[in-house]
Amino acid sequence: MNKTYPVKGFVYGKVSLENNVVVVNVTPRKNSRAICSVCHRPSPTYDHLKERRFKFIPLWGLAVELCYQPRRVKCPEHGVKIEKIPWADGKSSVCEPFKLFLAHWAKSLSWKEVARHFKVSWQNVFESVHYVVEYGLKHRCLDNVKALGVDEIQYRRGHNYLTLVYQIDSHCRRLLFVGKDRSVKTLLRFFYRFGKERTQQLEAICSDLWKAYVKVIKRKIPECVHILDRFHVMKYLNDAVDQTRRAETAQLKHDGYEPILHKSRWCLLKNKRNQNTSQLARLRELVQYNLKTIRCYLLKEAFGHFWTYKTRWGAERFLKTWITRAMRSKLPELKKVAKRLRKHQDLLLNYFSFKERLSNGIVEGLNLKAKLTMRKSFGFKRLETIEVALFHTLGNLPEPPATHRFY
Repeated sequence: MNKTYPVKGFVYGKVSLENNVVVVNVTPRKNSRAICSVCHRPSPTYDHLKERRFKFIPLWGLAVELCYQPRRVKCPEHGVKIEKIPWADGKSSVCEPFKLFLAHWAKSLSWKEVARHFKVSWQNVFESVHYVVEYGLKHRCLDNVKALGVDEIQYRRGHNYLTLVYQIDSHCRRLLFVGKDRSVKTLLRFFYRFGKERTQQLEAICSDLWKAYVKVIKRKIPECVHILDRFHVMKYLNDAVDQTRRAETAQLKHDGYEPILHKSRWCLLKNKRNQNTSQLARLRELVQYNLKTIRCYLLKEAFGHFWTYKTRWGAERFLKTWITRAMRSKLPELKKVAKRLRKHQDLLLNYFSFKERLSNGIVEGLNLKAKLTMRKSFGFKRLETIEVALFHTLGNLPEPPATHRFY
């Protein structure tokens, strides 16, 4: 204990074993003065309170507790106050090294498993993670943020969403903000907290075509390059193919024709690189038929060449040609997508304004980790708990200083 966690002004005394619990008595060092918990100044002792026990990191499967009788001090400025205890904060019964220990394991395991494994309550684990996250948010550096990614995830049944804002620079990728709903007010709240000076230093921001996000970005950072997310563009095209397939399948069934498109969804939607042998064979069979779904699929595949261009003017020429073909295809679902892309053509072409080719692919990967964080615990009841868990896993936050890492 003296080697790994020395406490200034206190000494470790008698150690005993009580009901498989290692009890370590802590006593003040001789001639040391207690410190006021309010102003942190040495003050004379007024009296002593009852003994309290503080949970420490377990050893060899045995729980360890620090036993100490707190003093009350007579502070000249604040009157009679309890002394500041360096190994615990406020009325918490968990030592700070144990909080760091629990928070470390909470990144890998569900909080319930951490509580069961180390014989503490779920509330103790939450307090530990909250302690680490609170410290990290106070001491994190938000300077030199050049690129942002904005997206939403569903966190409850129904239309309940969280707006997540990430830093997606090549040197740092982390979560910056968690907000309830996906409204204009939510994203405005982020820019208010982020600060006007930092907002003006932004160079690029990626998002989908959600109206609230587009409106706020245009209002708050008009000079920043707004990039339409590549992932969502392909999602719009896949949705058009799927809806066309469904409508045509129903029409063929109604007209009494053979159900050619039956069980063909994934061979049309999946990337060719990810398809298995049976799906590729099924796709080669379908391409032989003159179906609306196949025409829609071929136009979707043709659009994939858009991302291979290296210059903006070349991509713009290809986009205009593709939109013309889509509008003449007589495919209602694909024409909706073409109109949408034509309306937001400038945002789509901004993809070629950066050498790094920024996209929300990074954000989608981080979103997957966010969903996994909530899934590990089978969901959280309170929004505060979700926010703490997400920042703990994805925030890349600095941790409180410690004399030793108990891993």
